[in-house]
Amino acid sequence: MKRKPSVAGALVALWLMGAGSIACAGVEVSDAWARATMPGQKVAGVYMQLRSDVEARLVGVKSDAARTAEVHQMSHEGGVMRMRRLESLDLPAGKTVMLEPGGYHLMLLDIVRPLKAGDRVSVTLVLEEAGKRVELPVQAEVRSVMKEDEHSHHQ
Repeated sequence: MKRKPSVAGALVALWLMGAGSIACAGVEVSDAWARATMPGQKVAGVYMQLRSDVEARLVGVKSDAARTAEVHQMSHEGGVMRMRRLESLDLPAGKTVMLEPGGYHLMLLDIVRPLKAGDRVSVTLVLEEAGKRVELPVQAEVRSVMKEDEHSHHQ
């Protein structure tokens, strides 16, 4: 009896081949990365680009790397940087939504182990499209807190 390939199997195969992006339920994820943590640090940010073919929403996130994971937004209000948890994040059809430092991002709270540069961290995005919920597994590369180009001003 011939078995049909599963969507999860196809996503794993893409990840193992080093694909730069993955897609599911009309949502494409690219450039997923997490910031390496310092010793004793209990929170970490995860960033990526999300592009949806249809109107969708990011309604949650899970990760085995943390006891809690949330969708957050940072903003400047009256000269003060504020961060707040979002119940959902709209993904307008045909537009790229950036999850990046200083803006929308995923927050891993009470991480279970330090995140070291070069490692990978698993997160699962919970997406909603036309009233249906779909989970999209994502592998984020853990990157150093400072990139080489951020050191160039010290020379």
